[in-house]
Amino acid sequence: GLSVVQGDADTDLADYPDGSFDYAILSQTLQTTKRPDLVLDHLVRIGRQATRRIVENFLISGGYNVIAVPLALIGAATPLAAALAMSLSSITVSLNALRLK
Repeated sequence: GLSVVQGDADTDLADYPDGSFDYAILSQTLQTTKRPDLVLDHLVRIGRQATRRIVENFLISGGYNVIAVPLALIGAATPLAAALAMSLSSITVSLNALRLK
């Protein structure tokens, strides 16, 4: 199977002189020993997920503005309702961004 090593410095690699892992996450950089294609696949997957989340968050916040601004302009939304809706929109965007793995 796939084995991963996580550390905070390149010196952590000295603990694995035989290269008994597939890739390492060290100081937020990926280093590979056996399968550079795995690192590339991982980075591409993360990039696609990030792009998807950005689009989703844009649609969530845009949807809030499309609905809330006209309601506020015609006086149909009270300030409390607008504040609650804005808070809900912000929480939804934040929770959606946390889904990124």
